[in-house]
Amino acid sequence: MGAAVLSEMATENVVPVCAVIGIAFSLVQWVLVSRVKLTPERHASSGLGNSNKNGYGDYLIEEEEGINDHSVATKCTDIQSAISEGATSFLFTEYQYVGIFMIAFAILILLFLGSVEAFSTKSQPCTYDKEKTGKPALATALFSTVSFLLGGITSVLSGFLGMKIATYANARTTLEARKGVGKAFIIAFRSGAVMGFLLAANGLSVLYIAINLFKLYYGDDWEGLFEAITGYGLGGSSMALFGRVGGGIYTKAADVGADLVGKVERNIPEDDPRNPAVIADNVGDNVGDIAASISSFGVNHEFTAMLYPLLISSVGILVCLITTLFATDFFEIKAVKEIEPALKKQLIISTILMTVGIAIVTWIGVPSSFTIYNFGAQKVVKSWQLFLCVGVGLWAGLIIGFVTEYYTSNAYSPVQDVADSCRTGEATNVIFGLALGYKSVIIPIFAIAISIFVSFSFAAMYGIAVAALGMLSTIATGLAIDAYGPISDNAGGIAEMAGMSHRIRERTDALDAAGNTTAAIGKGFAIGSAALVSLALFGAFVSRAAISTVDVLTPKVFIGLIVGAMLPYWFSAMTMKSVGSAALKMVEEVRRQFNTIPGLMEGHAKPDYATCVKISTDASIKEMIPPGALVMLTPLIVGTFFGVETLAGVLAGALVSGVQNAISASNTGGAWDNAKKYIEAGASEHARTLGPKGSDPHKAAVIGDTVGDPLKDTSGPSLNILIKLMAVESLVFAPFFATHGGLPFKIF
Repeated sequence: MGAAVLSEMATENVVPVCAVIGIAFSLVQWVLVSRVKLTPERHASSGLGNSNKNGYGDYLIEEEEGINDHSVATKCTDIQSAISEGATSFLFTEYQYVGIFMIAFAILILLFLGSVEAFSTKSQPCTYDKEKTGKPALATALFSTVSFLLGGITSVLSGFLGMKIATYANARTTLEARKGVGKAFIIAFRSGAVMGFLLAANGLSVLYIAINLFKLYYGDDWEGLFEAITGYGLGGSSMALFGRVGGGIYTKAADVGADLVGKVERNIPEDDPRNPAVIADNVGDNVGDIAASISSFGVNHEFTAMLYPLLISSVGILVCLITTLFATDFFEIKAVKEIEPALKKQLIISTILMTVGIAIVTWIGVPSSFTIYNFGAQKVVKSWQLFLCVGVGLWAGLIIGFVTEYYTSNAYSPVQDVADSCRTGEATNVIFGLALGYKSVIIPIFAIAISIFVSFSFAAMYGIAVAALGMLSTIATGLAIDAYGPISDNAGGIAEMAGMSHRIRERTDALDAAGNTTAAIGKGFAIGSAALVSLALFGAFVSRAAISTVDVLTPKVFIGLIVGAMLPYWFSAMTMKSVGSAALKMVEEVRRQFNTIPGLMEGHAKPDYATCVKISTDASIKEMIPPGALVMLTPLIVGTFFGVETLAGVLAGALVSGVQNAISASNTGGAWDNAKKYIEAGASEHARTLGPKGSDPHKAAVIGDTVGDPLKDTSGPSLNILIKLMAVESLVFAPFFATHGGLPFKIF
């Protein structure tokens, strides 16, 4: 076995140094964003070179027609405050419920895992070396509980910080749009970068610190250490599920209500201030898209078996830092058509640089060959094989991203075909959209399948785990692009509500349309990596539960398989019904206000925004509990009553079914959304024949977009958390299920 080029101490220092660099870079971006003032100050151009390039100190390209600069800035500030207050209020309410769950589930982990050896404090034999002994089962129970709480708190904190950054940036993006689309893009993307780097570095540093603190107790007992640290992933994933489901129900209830009554029935523009649901809709963008998606990232490090995965994440932060500079400093966007290519280049540049980064870190940080534990046998893995495992995951992610872009961007024929189908009404639009979603599954599944085959051939289940890490190694850039979308969406809503000119709205719409596509790409990455992570966790569960083989011809495995395949459908039914029920109340409230408040349509009276915000908040808190309970209780019930073999079947079925569902739902919703924007923008001759806003094809497109909203922002993105969470929960509780599970089978 060859030794690594880098010493162990130097290798360990790389992780915290990269995390600190990531946090420092995010703070620099924050300072640059904060230089855009919401107060209506004007400065002359001062030849400050790069500061002018980034839009600081520039004169406005145009003055708003008939609108005083002071009143525009004041309105933007007021709207931003209302959105921020609504989002903060919702998250605090949600976190109260989630906090109760965290405490209750932590007690459950302690009791279940402690009971494996009847709360014994005796040392346990080591799985991979019978001559060695490990720490007591009670210690693993205690440390698993602590790491669960740590993961949950990290996830909650990440979601809250993400929401705060987004609401800080939205009005600033609106005001910068008056200076040109390039200036607005830079502010929106810098704000996304603040979030991406802060949260990627935060997740990495918390996990690194936790591992080192646990190591003080565990010493050389690596098996016990990493069994305990899996709780971190469980905590993060469970909080992410509640955030995604609750936030998704909130945002889509408001969105559907605002669209159906405002655009279809009353024929008023999107985000018109006369629409009572519009503040709730903008709050929802932050709660659903930011707080939920951010907290769902950063939980994929639970399979850490050595320091190598942390090194990959560390190098990823440095690579993403360089990549971000290409968007904000090296090149400047001058026209609307350059936005989407600029975001695409982020993915390509980060993937190419990351390939080089992986090669370097594998060469200097990993021995030329080493052994891994593979289902009861020791397997020798060479460093170049490990590099290929990570690389295949990284490039499979890029392929999934580009396929997703092809099916969801209005620059290509699939979305244009969906838009064209609106000529004959809502029904054909829905049919075309569903067909597009189903078809978009094909290539990503092949990409995932090839990744699994290659990585498993080289390094067994550990290879699949690091392939998943490769897919998410450029997470900081992925989060920046993901966060950019809702910030741009909010910026457009603020421009409309503040009464700014149509030219400003056109710019923010262009930013938002590109953000829709890139958000779909981000979801593609998340789903692909979730499939690989879940499979790696499934392998770890099978190993930890001491299952020799998972035979699908065995009845108890097969029944688990078909029940598991059904779970994503049950979960999707729950979340979509929840959105529908909440949207129903929202539509009725918006109609009531239009019918009963005199002068509302004429713009003389102010709508009651607070009632709509309350409807969304109450509905989402109430409705997020049943889907969350389904996911959290299924492994516990199946493992306890039917045993580990049946649970293995459930996990396999949920994985296979959930991935297909998630890709299809996300891409269908994204395509419908961009088909609507394609008609609204009227950028091509074909689009102009379908428009303008308010035409029958446009109304059909709005209906399609409304149907797709819960698919792409609630059910679809929640499914990748579902398959991951069930797998990591099963892994954490595996010792209990193996010891006490399957009572009916034991009796009969």
